[in-house]
Order: sequence, then structure tokens, then C-alpha cells
Amino acid sequence: MKVIKLQDAESVITGLQQEIQRSQESRYDHRLHGVLLVAKGMNCCQVAEILGDAPRTVAYWLERFQKHGLVGLQDGARSGRPSKLTAEQLADLQKAVRGKPRDLGLEGNLWDGKTMSAYLKRTHGVKLGARHCRRLLRQWAFRYRKPRPVIARADPERQAREKKTS
Repeated sequence: MKVIKLQDAESVITGLQQEIQRSQESRYDHRLHGVLLVAKGMNCCQVAEILGDAPRTVAYWLERFQKHGLVGLQDGARSGRPSKLTAEQLADLQKAVRGKPRDLGLEGNLWDGKTMSAYLKRTHGVKLGARHCRRLLRQWAFRYRKPRPVIARADPERQAREKKTS
């Protein structure tokens, strides 16, 4: 059979490995292939070199497969970082955001990340970044809008004089 070579194989390998890491199903399939190769007679080091993983990682897959079967190769639950805000603090924050910041003694007319962060620090003693506060506003479907300046009672004659082009 004719040997086919990929152009820029290193970037293809990197892209495929990133795609494998992107979803639970592809990670599961990746582990299945590793166990299959070991079952066909390869050792962990050979399989790790082919799949681009550490030999110890392949050994962990095999241990989990022998102990739990196919279920052992699936991703487990991941808890993630615990929230800095309690349920009561979140409820209070949602209630506060429904009003105006000035009513609570804060600067500004509209809620944004910085304003919410300042409110949380002052009221609850919780330091949360402005970026995370904006993320919360989006999650709660609050519209983040800045007011556009409106020139009140503009003088049309003065505007005509100041205009650059006639």
C-alpha cells in the first residue's frame, strides 16, 4: 500500500489532541483505543507514545477498566470551584440588581461589573472580580447597556456654525 504523509503533521497532531480533549465522548473513545491496543499486545509505553499520553495515564485507564469495566473509562463528575457567594447572598444580589445602584449609595445609574463588585465587597465582604460580575449579569439575562449621551436643548444655529462641513 502507498504511504500517505500529512503536510504539517505536528500541527495536525496538536489539533487532533485538542479535539479529543474537547468532549467527554471523544475522551472516552480515546481511552477505549488505549485499552484495545494493550489488549492487542502492546505495553503501556508503546500505547502512550502512539496516543500522546503519559504511560502512567494509560496504566490508570487499564486499572479502572479492570476494576469497573467500560464504566471505569468514562469521565467522572467534576465539582469545580465552590462559589464564593452563598444562596442568601445571591438572592440579595439579584434583588439589589433589580433597583438602581444610586438607591444603595453607589456611584452610577446602571449596574455593571465594577458596580456589582463594589456592592458585594461593601455589603457582604466578598471580593468578586468585575469580569465575573458581568458574567453573572449575563447569566441572569440582565441587559448591560450604557446610556448614550443626549444633548438636551441643543441650539440649531450654534450647531450650524460649529459644523466642519457646510
